[in-house]
Amino acid sequence: MKKVYSIIKKIILGFLILYTYNLIASSYNMIIPINYYTLLVVSLLDGPGLILLVTILKIFYW
Repeated sequence: MKKVYSIIKKIILGFLILYTYNLIASSYNMIIPINYYTLLVVSLLDGPGLILLVTILKIFYW
């Protein structure tokens, strides 16, 4: 039960990180869509996962 709670907490925290980033980056047109894949990356890797997604966004789409 403790493991399930920890996983749910990381997913919610990952969602909040992505949502906050999108609020800040919307003025720069660098929005990362919130879907299963991006949420999984940010949930598993936390801050470095967000940096990875921003780097991929800048390399391939900007």
